[in-house]
Amino acid sequence: MGGFFGIASRKDCLLDTFFGTDYHSHLGTRRGGLAAYDPEIGLQRKIHSIENAPFRTKFEHVFQEMQGTSAIGCISDTDPQPLLVRSRLGNYAICIIGVINNANELIESCLDKEGGYFDAMTGGRVNSTQLFSALMSQKNDFTEGIRYAQEQIDGTASVLILKDDGSLIAARDKVGRLPVCIGRNEDGYAVSFESFAYQKLGFEDERELGPGEIVHITPEKMTVLLPAGRKKRICSFLWSYYGYPTSSYEGVNVETMRYRNGELMAEQDEKNGFTDHIDYVGGVPDSGTPHAIGYANKSGKKFARAFIKYTPTWARSFMPQSQQDRDRVAKMKQIPVHELIQGKDLLFVDDSIVRGTQLKETVEFLYDNGAKSVHMRSACPPILFGCKYLNFSRATSDMELIARRVILELEGEEGFSHLDEYSDGTTERGRNLRRAIANKLQFASLDFQSLDGVVRAIGLDPCDLCTYCWNGKE
Repeated sequence: MGGFFGIASRKDCLLDTFFGTDYHSHLGTRRGGLAAYDPEIGLQRKIHSIENAPFRTKFEHVFQEMQGTSAIGCISDTDPQPLLVRSRLGNYAICIIGVINNANELIESCLDKEGGYFDAMTGGRVNSTQLFSALMSQKNDFTEGIRYAQEQIDGTASVLILKDDGSLIAARDKVGRLPVCIGRNEDGYAVSFESFAYQKLGFEDERELGPGEIVHITPEKMTVLLPAGRKKRICSFLWSYYGYPTSSYEGVNVETMRYRNGELMAEQDEKNGFTDHIDYVGGVPDSGTPHAIGYANKSGKKFARAFIKYTPTWARSFMPQSQQDRDRVAKMKQIPVHELIQGKDLLFVDDSIVRGTQLKETVEFLYDNGAKSVHMRSACPPILFGCKYLNFSRATSDMELIARRVILELEGEEGFSHLDEYSDGTTERGRNLRRAIANKLQFASLDFQSLDGVVRAIGLDPCDLCTYCWNGKE
């Protein structure tokens, strides 16, 4: 997915921007970049691949190469950014977060215009940030251009721009699927996806931007260029998985939401008389752990880490590019605690079940190390639709999703007409789905959090939440 961070300050802010950007490393593994503005030098930029090494190791010498009183940084899971652009709107650096589903159509539209062209990447692809800039430059100013580009895009695009006067322009995507948070200190302002990133740097919360809101930021003040819209659809999966535990979105902390979510799952299992024989409750690390803590606290069952992930050199299981290598790295990272596994009935909570490949290997690993039984709980409902707004599920087809594949096996394409029933664990179809996935992945039992349970754990109005991946609703 990716994340961005920026500062407009009265003093050199490159070090703070470096740290603030690095705090977004959990959101992407492909490219990292920094851009800065200095009154004497002008705009500067550095981009590095972070596929095989963390952001901070690739930019440790940047302080000898760049300086600036304003700067932006980006962790990208897609294209290299920030880009430096010279256009009719002026000179600026820009980065975006999101996905453009209709990129080919928009590219062709731009190319049809006189003199239109793009720099091509490998395979003829066009950098999404460059495409956004091309759309934006068709209008007379940044505000009009950002709004126009967002309206043309099928998908999501939040934007952070560093102008050649040192000021920033920040824009949240048009329905607020992703957060854009503003912090303030005595020297200026910070813009961030993750609020904790600027809090650690001494900034205090100013506010979050609303859906589609655009602001202009200098060290002295923040000016609203376009007020927020009314329609909001912030991604619910941010709380379940992608968001960092110390962050808050719309006033709701990620870690405490996960505790509540686990408690609600435990309540449901207690009603069914399930938890009596469980020896230990654990989380599939790392993001499943807080859900499991909530489950254990509510159920009264002991929380235990039956296996530990070895992360000093393998921080992200999906860092390698091939699926085979990712699966092998995931397996190599799992170190058992035999005393907590052998002869034990274990219940694990995972943040979600998408493809199920790595989870199956985890369960096999637990049985190989002597587990008596392994029960699984998913902290969110069955994922039935590949995300088309943020691409968080990394699925290129809905049929990569294990819930979809199993439904097809159970009932053929007719089953896709009954997705609501399959999602609901109280229906016959829902029970059949859970049994079939459990058999396929060797779980002693399986259940999913309900959509209502996730919404209750978040605590926001359901109309303000995007739940597309679970129910297909826009």
